[in-house]
Amino acid sequence: MSPQVILPELVDLDVAPGDAPEAVIRHLAALVTTAGRAADADELAADALEREAKSGTGVPGGVAIPHCRSESVAEPTLAFARLSKPVDFQGPDGPADLVFLIAAPAGGGKAHLKILSKLARGLVKKDFRAALRGAATPEEIVDVVDARIAGTAQKTASEPTAAAKKPEPAPTEPTKSVTRIVAITACPTGIAHTYMAADSLTQAADDRDDVEVTVETQGSSAVKPLPAETIAAADAVIFATDVGVKDRARFAGKPVIESGVKRAINEPTAMIDEAIAAAGNPDAKRVSGTAGADDADSSSSPGGSSLSWGKRIQQAVMTGVSYMIPFVAAGGLLLALGFLFGGYEVADVADRVSQAYTPWNLPGNEITMDDGTVTVVDRSDLMLYLGAILFATGNFGMSAIVAILSAFIAFGLAGRPGIAPGFIGGAISVAIGAGFLGGLVTGILAGLIALWLTSLSVPRWLASLMPVVVVPLVASMGVGLIMFLFLGRPLTSLMNALTDWLGGMSGNSAILLGIIVGLMMCSDMGGPINKAAYLFATAGLSTGDEASLQVMAAVMGAGMVPPLAMALSSALRPSLYTQAERENGKAGWLLGASFISEGAIPFAAADPLRVIPSMMAGGAVTGALSMAFGAASRAPHGGVFVFFAIDNVLGWFVAIIIGAIVGAIAVTAAKQLWPRKTAVDSASADPADAPAAAAASA
Repeated sequence: MSPQVILPELVDLDVAPGDAPEAVIRHLAALVTTAGRAADADELAADALEREAKSGTGVPGGVAIPHCRSESVAEPTLAFARLSKPVDFQGPDGPADLVFLIAAPAGGGKAHLKILSKLARGLVKKDFRAALRGAATPEEIVDVVDARIAGTAQKTASEPTAAAKKPEPAPTEPTKSVTRIVAITACPTGIAHTYMAADSLTQAADDRDDVEVTVETQGSSAVKPLPAETIAAADAVIFATDVGVKDRARFAGKPVIESGVKRAINEPTAMIDEAIAAAGNPDAKRVSGTAGADDADSSSSPGGSSLSWGKRIQQAVMTGVSYMIPFVAAGGLLLALGFLFGGYEVADVADRVSQAYTPWNLPGNEITMDDGTVTVVDRSDLMLYLGAILFATGNFGMSAIVAILSAFIAFGLAGRPGIAPGFIGGAISVAIGAGFLGGLVTGILAGLIALWLTSLSVPRWLASLMPVVVVPLVASMGVGLIMFLFLGRPLTSLMNALTDWLGGMSGNSAILLGIIVGLMMCSDMGGPINKAAYLFATAGLSTGDEASLQVMAAVMGAGMVPPLAMALSSALRPSLYTQAERENGKAGWLLGASFISEGAIPFAAADPLRVIPSMMAGGAVTGALSMAFGAASRAPHGGVFVFFAIDNVLGWFVAIIIGAIVGAIAVTAAKQLWPRKTAVDSASADPADAPAAAAASA
């Protein structure tokens, strides 16, 4: 890395640009521009603030690292401010007094990521932070940072140099009191937290003589896998990840401790102690060697044999729902667009119009069907033709959702070998009328059968044929036989009963269902309960009956409430929220209007006891009112932007507005009457207690 990434004129010490991240970022952007590294300070600041709005860049130790790529930046640049008055960048231990702005050219490749990852790894070191706080001049800051970025600072065990490596042990039996641990760290962006977690673990290990830790960082840059001999010699494994572990099968059979990546940053010693205990416990959770654990992502992989079958099946179902949602969104929105262009009668003539007509032979408003009957519709010519094509395309997509659900439930249990039998089982469910209930059952059956087959010990000549021929063939045959001989008719009867029940809903029963789905949608805002309610609604959407469309409207309306309610509350009573929460509240208006319930997660994570019950109250009100008003949605997603696919759209809007107001009033009252300590309050305590205080504030 160029030693000129930071210069004395890019350093400002003991300053107070303002009380909010925006003021600090603009101050640093001005330094970069004055130094000739950027053409436009406002553009650079806007790019950095856009990144900051996605999630705060505060990290442990009272540090913040706002960063961005910008068209205005000429070369990778690092600006630094030591603040006399700390500012809240949403760090885990309160406001930050050390702030780095990393500015990279828009077309600068991975230079931006490399600077950030090296800097982040240094920030977990107490001596590095102490040097930054103790420096008397900008020149001293430059020397400290240059040494870190250029790699002349001491490396950790996860990034060893020849000089820093521990001496190779003599070729004798290793000391039995030393536990060897290998670890994987990974975060969704693969930049800061990945490397900070790695260095936290290795530094904690360096302070003790009973353990050796070697870390593989699965970050944004090239991954250097752990040597096979190192894994083989390991006594235990730590997975500190928020995403799937690549090549998980390498660790099969090893005792394992798993957590999110932030726990490795905040509690490295505790994780190491747990790994040491697991190494000596024959009943400890171990990394599974099954295909499901190796091939599925972290949301679906069993992770280890200690997970109950109920939990593994639940994770697999959630995997199926997650993979199904894009198909539902694409197919459902295409159906909605078909109605927009072709009118509601397009559903009756879409197949005929899309196949019998062309752009040079457009249909009129009288369509002769295959059986010779004539269907009269309101639209004609190009609008009807486009509507029919869009509707037919969406209809094909919606017809596949049960098979997709079943395929990826099986994938969640057995990995890739489960996809084919799961898909075939789902297709059978649709054909015999078992619907999404059948898809759930066939996905689980296919996954379990495929998982059992992949666990069999077979001759070497047969092993290569197992995943591509034997497992799909036998598992598909098994699912087909079970469905046609035993489960098909009962599941079809159950699905018909459910459909009849939905169709017969009216009055109080419909309102009660609206309350239930509203509570579910707002209980975890994108989590398993939310997904279960959404699956219930979208599965019925493919049938097209009015009751199912009303459930879809109630589910979508209730899911819009949490971001809107938090946006309203933070706008009306900003003093109850931190600066970062107020910024999240501004984004909540658009997120809520777009039916992105996850927009309220930052509020719920910071204050779950007050936020979640309040949002559930608002969601229940919206669900009940939507059902009472008879609002119906032909679109599975899109929020207010698919208003054209909503029946009684005015009533639906009223239901959402009232629910958002109820949620906002409830959360405001809860925060007012039952106040919590803020991150700023926590920061005033002993720094050593800051992480615990921040956690307690929730």
